[in-house]
Amino acid sequence: MSLLTWNDSFSVGVKTIDQQHSGLFAIVNELHAAMMTGKAKNVLGALLDKLVKYTVEHFAYEERMMEAAKYPNLVTHRAHHTDLTKQVGDFMARYKRGDGALNIELLRFLSDWLTKHIQHEDKEYVPWLNRNSGK
Repeated sequence: MSLLTWNDSFSVGVKTIDQQHSGLFAIVNELHAAMMTGKAKNVLGALLDKLVKYTVEHFAYEERMMEAAKYPNLVTHRAHHTDLTKQVGDFMARYKRGDGALNIELLRFLSDWLTKHIQHEDKEYVPWLNRNSGK
């Protein structure tokens, strides 16, 4: 069973961004599945690397779209992205130090952050993008 299930409530209405968000859900679900089968220790490092790379690429894509549309809250939104990147980096550092309690805390953090960020902060910029993209 998946921890996060993609559905229309998470859609921001921009196909490429929805696909990327769905990809982030898939990575979190990979980690969850590994935990449920007792394999998290074997795959956590690789999944954290994958998550960091995917997240950085996704954030850069989103920010380029906001820049092109001259989104007025870009600085604030970028700060949210920077905060998540830092927090995931902190989880990576803890993993490298051998922190055994990391898995559940990481899953809880990622699922809470992703759902709240997508449903609130990301949905705020979509109307602006729709009105101002390509202008």
